[in-house]
Amino acid sequence: MRLNHINIPVENVAVTSHFFEQHFNFKCTETKGDNALVVLNGDDNFTLVLMSQSFNRDGATEFPSAFHIGFLLASKEEVTNQYNKLKMADVQLKNEPANMRGVFGFYFMAPGNILVEVSSDEKSL
Repeated sequence: MRLNHINIPVENVAVTSHFFEQHFNFKCTETKGDNALVVLNGDDNFTLVLMSQSFNRDGATEFPSAFHIGFLLASKEEVTNQYNKLKMADVQLKNEPANMRGVFGFYFMAPGNILVEVSSDEKSL
């Protein structure tokens, strides 16, 4: 069994979709309504579904504070390269990549108020 997809409600589906397409190589494979819902596929066939907050059945609009999505890269160098690409694109980044809890990485807030972790568990030689 493997995790197939995750649905995330966001304020602005189009802006959040564009961000993940531009910075994390997702491809939009389907759009429903006027950007009410988009289906994004990653390089590894993982599906990220972004949907308008109007789809929330109970009116909740916030994630728990520890909720986040994580991208695992093969090396510390790839983590640093991703950090630098985001920085050059003027993405707001608080901390540079560092060793944390047994991995090398960083966190930042993506559009849609989504906490994102980018890390590598490559061991130091």
